[in-house]
Amino acid sequence: MQDGTTTARLVAATRRFADGARVGPIDLELPTGTTTVLLGSSGSGKTTLLRFLNGLATPDEGHVEVLGEKLTPDRLVRVRRRIGYVIQEGGLFPHLTVRENVTLLARHLDRGASAMAARFDDLCRLARVDSTLYDRLPHELSGGQRQRVALVRALMESPELLLLDEPLGALDPLVRKELREDLRTTIRQLKTTVVLVTHDLEEATFFADTVVLLHEGRIVQMGTIEALESTPADPFVERFFRAQRPRAAS
Repeated sequence: MQDGTTTARLVAATRRFADGARVGPIDLELPTGTTTVLLGSSGSGKTTLLRFLNGLATPDEGHVEVLGEKLTPDRLVRVRRRIGYVIQEGGLFPHLTVRENVTLLARHLDRGASAMAARFDDLCRLARVDSTLYDRLPHELSGGQRQRVALVRALMESPELLLLDEPLGALDPLVRKELREDLRTTIRQLKTTVVLVTHDLEEATFFADTVVLLHEGRIVQMGTIEALESTPADPFVERFFRAQRPRAAS
């Protein structure tokens, strides 16, 4: 069972790669009901940490606890059913309609038809997925529409942990701004614990309760955006903010 305050934690989690790169050791706790943003440049270890949390990658050392359970092979399926996961460009099944994509797991688990339909309709309204899209295939949707559907799919089973891997990165600026606002509204209404991966400071500022800034596989500083910017704990933190601020201000 959860302790009521922490949804997941990484304990000295470390992963070594064949090219000599290394992530960790990482110690990190994710408070329940908050949004933690993993921020950093490409190759800093952000996606590896996200993969630790959903069991797609296993630490060589240390361990991962999610929803009160240490992630081990015999527990992965059970724990993953309590996790929502959205990747860049959605990852929808191309041969399934919007409704079929969203309800796939619910149908597999034999959820009641009426409850499943009501949950689907409620989430689509919340994420602003129009009913005219329900029977369309993914290639018939815009990029923003696909991301909204992917979010609805991830939320269908009421996950206690929602993992977002640069979900807005492939969208044009206008669509990205609109969807960003809707995504934050959805997260706040559902009070889900969220981990969001991005390399974009503006996006991190918009979503984060806590920012975890990574560089070369280690956490260089974590806290609020304001704390990192006003009191950098490492020269890299200052360089990162200096490089990003002109873009964030534009």
